Amino acid sequence: MVASKRAFVISYPPLDVPALLWPVRHGALQLLSCCNFHCQHKMQQFIFDSRRSHQTLRLPASRINGKVHQIERNRQMTDTFPPKSYEDLIRVIHDRYEEMSKTYQKIAVYLTQNPNDVAVMSVNAIGEKTGIHASSFVRYAQSLGFRGFKELQAVFQRRLTTAAPGFDARIKALEDELGTKEDRSDLGFLRDLVVRDVTSLQDLLANISAEQISKAADLMEAADTIYLLGQLRSAPVVDLLRYALTMLGKRTVLLDAGGGLTTHMARAIQPRDMLFAVSFRFYATEVVNVVDEVAGRSIPVVAISDSTLSPLAKSAQVLFAIPEHEYTFSRSLAAPMCLAQALTVALAARLQKDRDSPRIPTVTSL
Repeated sequence: MVASKRAFVISYPPLDVPALLWPVRHGALQLLSCCNFHCQHKMQQFIFDSRRSHQTLRLPASRINGKVHQIERNRQMTDTFPPKSYEDLIRVIHDRYEEMSKTYQKIAVYLTQNPNDVAVMSVNAIGEKTGIHASSFVRYAQSLGFRGFKELQAVFQRRLTTAAPGFDARIKALEDELGTKEDRSDLGFLRDLVVRDVTSLQDLLANISAEQISKAADLMEAADTIYLLGQLRSAPVVDLLRYALTMLGKRTVLLDAGGGLTTHMARAIQPRDMLFAVSFRFYATEVVNVVDEVAGRSIPVVAISDSTLSPLAKSAQVLFAIPEHEYTFSRSLAAPMCLAQALTVALAARLQKDRDSPRIPTVTSL
């Protein structure tokens, strides 16, 4: 400590000096020293001396007041950094997601939804694609304990050796096969959407496990009543589920937003029932609130969303995470609708005791 300046000198990244690194928020780097800093209530600044850049960062004491109670928790977090395996990295990202800034949350979502692309693309290319400056990705990697983005990227590269091709790679392969590049004709618009839908369906098949489908179908079979919840762009998915489940003779209630009674209707859900919720970014507030309330009463929840970082994730017993990718016109519902159909077929096989040829009856066949 430099007494004349009433400040601490902290090495970063943490090498031999125990320091707590906080995420960058709004462009300012927050550092807490686990040295006796709380005795320096009136100190005016910290001096941050980086061994690599030799730059100095001055932080007012007001930026760290009130943070003392979080020191022990963050010391425990930094003890495990940087994560060595992809699984550990994803776990850390999930654990810290709620405390991240909005920019860091966007980065976290991109990393978890596009691991193959992260492994092969440069940080500048990723920044351009996401609309987030490359330096933010570097600082995000450092907040996780890595020296920089390259070290974080190495974790994704090790995973890539056993992974299936990513979304962009699948699209490129299909575009090459169908010759849809730079085709701005009316038929070209159709081909472009078909290519992207086929790619989304391939990703769905690669990322959804048999265990997830089986567990969800078992919960649907055991439930007395299946309550369905989805608003805005998610509404077509739950409408399809309502039709199919009704045709299967399953008691089904759609929590319709009409009349503003969704929240009140959800209070009638009993422990022997279940909730099936569908929501994508940007998540409907009422859907998130209902899912939290229902799960808080220990009622089973199955959810379809776009990320394991979705606000539905923490409440769902079974979460189907279907990453959404930017489209030139819109985002497709091909994968969620296909998954909804697969779940109803799996339920039909259980209800009809026929795994060879389960069928969903139609109105005309009744």
